[in-house]
Amino acid sequence: MATLTVPPTLTSPRDDAMQLYRAFKGFGCDTAAVVNILAHRDQTQRALIQQEYRTMYSDDLCNRLSKELSGNTKRAVLLWMYDPPGRDAAIVRQALSSEIDLKAATEVICSRTSSQIQHFKQLYYARFRVYLEHDIERQTTGDHKKLLLAYLSAVRYEGPEIDRATVEHDAKALYKAGEKKLGTDEKTFIRIFSERSRAHLAAVDSAYHSMYSNSLKKAVKSETSGLFEFGLLTILQCAQNPGKYFAKVLRKAMKGLGTNDSTLTRVIVTRTEIDMQYIKAEYRKKYGKSLNDAVHSETSSNYRTFLLALLGPNH
Repeated sequence: MATLTVPPTLTSPRDDAMQLYRAFKGFGCDTAAVVNILAHRDQTQRALIQQEYRTMYSDDLCNRLSKELSGNTKRAVLLWMYDPPGRDAAIVRQALSSEIDLKAATEVICSRTSSQIQHFKQLYYARFRVYLEHDIERQTTGDHKKLLLAYLSAVRYEGPEIDRATVEHDAKALYKAGEKKLGTDEKTFIRIFSERSRAHLAAVDSAYHSMYSNSLKKAVKSETSGLFEFGLLTILQCAQNPGKYFAKVLRKAMKGLGTNDSTLTRVIVTRTEIDMQYIKAEYRKKYGKSLNDAVHSETSSNYRTFLLALLGPNH
């Protein structure tokens, strides 16, 4: 469920392109005007505005935005201009090449569905002329690498049906591979976590709980570590409740001293047109305050205005 609010007066992509051109003209950029237009346009409208801008001014709108904006506002707006698969490809490429951030790359890959991954893998190759798998081979190691490569290549079922017998079989296999033995059989964890559907994994978790009175999440935490553990937990928590998972990620980005703006921006921009209503509801339920209020107190000026516009009304 998206949170994007439609502007009170409907404008055409051509009008928007003209308004943006005006905002760039003269001394300094009218950032507030840019934010006010783009934060209220959905994916299709943003694509049309970019086309119109190129046609009217023989210029690339994203290049222009890159020159005119700065700091967190620039990063957020440029990320917003992509369509979702293009955005995922851009985030992962950056996390694996220029600003090495393996946690960000792992979060994006392990929180996406099978079809979302197939889509952004194609765009990754089309845009960067390198296979995503090659970048992962280059930047990651050990079980973390094996998990990401398996997760990227497996085609998972995306429907709600599950097979009880397979669920119990997997719960037993995970217990044998982890808590029951000395050391851990990582291969079993990788196979089950990368091949099974979300509905199936959520069912395995509850079967595990009733069979061994321990949660699968705790088992993963005690049996694995580092980025491998982070990847497995991301897959598991997104199978159970993606809204709750991202609410936690946002909370962590804003907790303590300073704010992790790249995480804050990444999660809000990538989830706005997918499931932001659910994330907001989970945030309020878990932390007793609205996500809007939290973002408001952690950000400022045009950057704050932009993120709050994406989050939609505070209710």
